[in-house]
Amino acid sequence: MKENSAHYEFSLTNQFFADIDAPEIQKGKLQVQLDVKKTMGIYVLNFHIEGSVVVPCDRCLDDMELPVETDDTLKVKLGLEFSDEDDMVIVPEEDGYINVAWFMYEFIALSIPMKHVHAPGKCNKGMMGALNKHLRTSADEEDEMDDFLDEEEMTDEPSEAREIDPRWNELKKILDNN
Repeated sequence: MKENSAHYEFSLTNQFFADIDAPEIQKGKLQVQLDVKKTMGIYVLNFHIEGSVVVPCDRCLDDMELPVETDDTLKVKLGLEFSDEDDMVIVPEEDGYINVAWFMYEFIALSIPMKHVHAPGKCNKGMMGALNKHLRTSADEEDEMDDFLDEEEMTDEPSEAREIDPRWNELKKILDNN
């Protein structure tokens, strides 16, 4: 990089995910805008990633598309040996470059939800029939329970129906005594 700033654009396709060979995401189509600025020996890389990825549904295992839009920053400086600690990546001066492919993959993977589930009624009917046959509760009831838990997490007041296990109170006493 000859100037103090540069702009790069990347198109990430299924081939990118095949080359990365990581299990979480196998397919996708994304656009990456990368702005690099050099200030006082530190390169600040600002990524804007937008598009969609294809992941398996956690419930029916059919592919589902998830939208991705994320802005991330990576700080890089030159040093004696490679190091990837906290928010700073150190690249050996003799190399003089960094491959950002894995960092882009990590930013994408971290931007998608942990639970990948189709919208209600959109899962594979055959797989859902087999799943419901072997579950104590149906997948629809599980969705309702997830919704209930999500609502409960948003409220500040604890649910009256939920009682605290007395063993936790005993553990709290031990912590308070220390």
